[in-house]
Amino acid sequence: MSSNKRDYVSVTYNENDRPFTEYPDQLACYLVQRYNLTGKQKLLDLGCGRGEFLRGFMRHDLQGYGVDQSMLSTNICPDAEIKQSDLEKDNLPYDNNFFDVIFSKSVLEHFYYPENLVQEIYRILKPSGLVITMVPDWETVYKVFYNDYTHRTPFTKTSLKDIFVIHGFDSVESEKFRQLPLIWDIPWLLPISKLVAVITPESMKKYSKFIRFSKEVMLLCSASKPKKI
Repeated sequence: MSSNKRDYVSVTYNENDRPFTEYPDQLACYLVQRYNLTGKQKLLDLGCGRGEFLRGFMRHDLQGYGVDQSMLSTNICPDAEIKQSDLEKDNLPYDNNFFDVIFSKSVLEHFYYPENLVQEIYRILKPSGLVITMVPDWETVYKVFYNDYTHRTPFTKTSLKDIFVIHGFDSVESEKFRQLPLIWDIPWLLPISKLVAVITPESMKKYSKFIRFSKEVMLLCSASKPKKI
């Protein structure tokens, strides 16, 4: 392997091109409320990157753990337990039945064999534990999905649900999800967002976050590990 290989997270998510925003805190708050997450639960941010989502969860008193090939998250999450690991090649560095919640955002699509990672999630999640996964929605972002050369496996709402059902999870729910906090607070704006996604050209995305995230839809999937295993 080349000795001059640069850190993927530091290149792709450098602060000049992708400055920190309020969104990670807003998403963490939304998910904490939606899934009734409680303080002191052990939460793993799988592929935690720069750490801003992990920090958002920890601000709700969740015990924060992170694992990634990069250690950049230690810069803003000094109180979290961060481990460095190659998620493609290695087993996750945790004991069986360890976490109450496992969260990942924009991670599964980076793997040739995401089922291996799903099996590891199952192993380290406690019985009745919750996994929350977000990936790009192939159906709506196929034109830009491979702008990231490390993207390997696209997902649809159906395939994302199936990968968790097939690997033993219960209560699996998968849905399209727009990264627009305004819509979370005002649901009747959702039809407007869908209309905007259809009628606005791609070139307009750079002028408005509402347009961009109306068009670049994510998938949100939640599932639980059975109580009896």
